[in-house]
Amino acid sequence: MARTCVKTGKKTAFGNTRSHSMRHTRRSYRANIQKKRVFDPKTGTYVTMKVATSYLRTLAKRLQQGKSV
Repeated sequence: MARTCVKTGKKTAFGNTRSHSMRHTRRSYRANIQKKRVFDPKTGTYVTMKVATSYLRTLAKRLQQGKSV
């Protein structure tokens, strides 16, 4: 389960690189996955998870509201 966000399910996507002459070559678009250590108020422990950076804003908002991870 490498390079997959545990919350959003984002993972590597595939597409084409297009040159000026419209030649196409296969390439991969990798999700920006980071390891994040988060305090879970429900259990009172820290949890390390691999999440996409786009989810970090949502995570910060949820923790500010007092919701669980």
